[in-house]
Amino acid sequence: MSKYLVWSLRIIRNKYWVTLAVFVVWIAFFDSNSFINQYKLSRALSKLKDEKTFYIREIAKDKATAEGLLFNLDNLEKLAREKYYMSRPDEDVFLLIEESEEEHEARIKVADPAAKN
Repeated sequence: MSKYLVWSLRIIRNKYWVTLAVFVVWIAFFDSNSFINQYKLSRALSKLKDEKTFYIREIAKDKATAEGLLFNLDNLEKLAREKYYMSRPDEDVFLLIEESEEEHEARIKVADPAAKN
């Protein structure tokens, strides 16, 4: 017999090594804190940290916008007109929406079915 085979048989016959091997396999794959679960949890944690930094930046931008609106009525009026399409009682508001070339061609085909392609 080779030295390697004798050495491996000696380890397999030792109940402590077998117990240790079973314990390591159990902890690594079957336990609720296995390596696989730890990997999934670390990915989720990094994703949550990224979301946290995103929301912190968004909050800072919103705070700056809110401060600008509180002290400057012109900015408040600009926001109301651009974002919420508000107008004064004696004004008419016209929305100009740019359409892509494909939308334009589709609209022409629907309006005039006899149009050439």
